[in-house]
Amino acid sequence: MKQRRTAKKARRDLRIPWLQLDRPLRVLCLGAHADDIEIGCGGTLLRLLESCPEVEVHWHVLSAPGPRAREARRSAAAWLRAASASHVDVSDFRESYFPDQWGAVQDRIEQIRAGAEPDLIFTPRRDDLHQDHRVVSELTWNAFRSHPILEYEIPKYDGDLGNPNAYFALDERLCRRKVAALMRYFPSQAKTKAWFTEDTFLAMLRLRGVECGRRTRFAEAFHARKLVL
Repeated sequence: MKQRRTAKKARRDLRIPWLQLDRPLRVLCLGAHADDIEIGCGGTLLRLLESCPEVEVHWHVLSAPGPRAREARRSAAAWLRAASASHVDVSDFRESYFPDQWGAVQDRIEQIRAGAEPDLIFTPRRDDLHQDHRVVSELTWNAFRSHPILEYEIPKYDGDLGNPNAYFALDERLCRRKVAALMRYFPSQAKTKAWFTEDTFLAMLRLRGVECGRRTRFAEAFHARKLVL
């Protein structure tokens, strides 16, 4: 019962003027790798799906070799259970070689553009030091010229976190739900990546919550390079 009241309160508290629509909210999520979307904007998506009566999500992962393709699909299905409609696509571009596949990746994103007219786009950060992330971000901006785009961040060895200027406040319940799902649906990463741990993700959410300055104490942060309101 307490969780249900919390969800109802979240629906009342979400106020984003340019997302108040008379039809389902259309969200496009782009990720270079199998876990990018969940790490970068997973909590925000959970809040949108919980807070908005209808959300249509287009979810595209561009690289997921071997068992990671199965992980990507299982995770997306779990994340999008509450969506009023969803489309999940997992492509097979060669991981870590996106700059050499620029033309093919651009063609794929142009195909996505032709099939979606989103109200909000989540994509990797353009200044991310991982080459795959940068390519996806640049091509997102190239394809979508008149859409609100939020660039998400991913912690990693490179230490490339920047100074975000947009935040989605999250309560601790949603944050722990996000982190638990990451650990559950991406066991290959948890086994091979030293940074892929619960405390890493919770620390990021707590730090951005401090910057956000909301009583919820947690947040996901984004880079909004250009927004037309």
